[in-house]
Amino acid sequence: MIEVQRLTKRYGATLAVDGLSFTVEPGRVTGFLGPNGAGKSTTMRAMIGLDRPTSGQVLIDGRSYAQLRSPLREVGALLEARALHGGRSARAHLLGLARSNRIPGQRVDEVLDAVGLTDAADRRTEGFSLGMSQRLGVATALLGDPPVLLLDEPVNGLDPEGILWIRGLMKKLAAEGRTVFVSSHLMSEMALTAEHLIVIGRGRLLADTSVEEFIARNSRAYILVRTPEPERMRAVLTEAGIPTDDGPDGTLEAVGASSETVGRLASRNGVTVYEISPRTASLEEAFMQLTADAAEYRADQADKEVR
Repeated sequence: MIEVQRLTKRYGATLAVDGLSFTVEPGRVTGFLGPNGAGKSTTMRAMIGLDRPTSGQVLIDGRSYAQLRSPLREVGALLEARALHGGRSARAHLLGLARSNRIPGQRVDEVLDAVGLTDAADRRTEGFSLGMSQRLGVATALLGDPPVLLLDEPVNGLDPEGILWIRGLMKKLAAEGRTVFVSSHLMSEMALTAEHLIVIGRGRLLADTSVEEFIARNSRAYILVRTPEPERMRAVLTEAGIPTDDGPDGTLEAVGASSETVGRLASRNGVTVYEISPRTASLEEAFMQLTADAAEYRADQADKEVR
């Protein structure tokens, strides 16, 4: 379990994290979302002692990272995949970490095999692609077989096979009862991987909820109705107390009703319909809705500056 308690971090006059509190539970993948500049990286660095909080604290199973006797055995982290000594091989990199943390040497071969780097184990890491560096970073995080894992943008640089692999790995680790905390800008991946979300903006907590609840709270659900008789259908729905909006290509959007109700009303009133389908926002749409006022940089602002 990870407990973030009133975490605050200042860099001079810049307030990167502002009184942030949340808990990451074991047994599920928790996604960590926020616009650029929201304070995600600072928060994750504070979790493993790379940034000292201005105030507040982060506890890993009741202790700060500095109090852990064998850090790699208790917390595995992938924060910067390229933070490697380019002259060392993948095997040498992992062996050095294993020896310094009293981890058996055979564990190195186990994690290299687990991430698909066995054939590249003795190559210097300076020749690694971003995807290979990511795999080595995951191997490093898994080296001590820790109960807590922190992964920052783990799919960055991976090919489709690699993305599918890391997705399955995170779910497997969570199913084993581990605490899996993953930051990503890829909403499509979070929708497929995470069960719970922590969303921050400008260093403050915006949401701490399940993926389903997050989408429901920050989006608009409706029934799409495609019919050659839109005005008749609108009148039928209005009479039944169901509000409608105009959709694309002459469709109607019935709000606050089920597809079954809309279908029965159309049938009862003899209205021809071609499509009746429920529509909800994607995680990306819900995220954009919630964080609209928390984004530090915007494309339209950049466009104005260019002009």
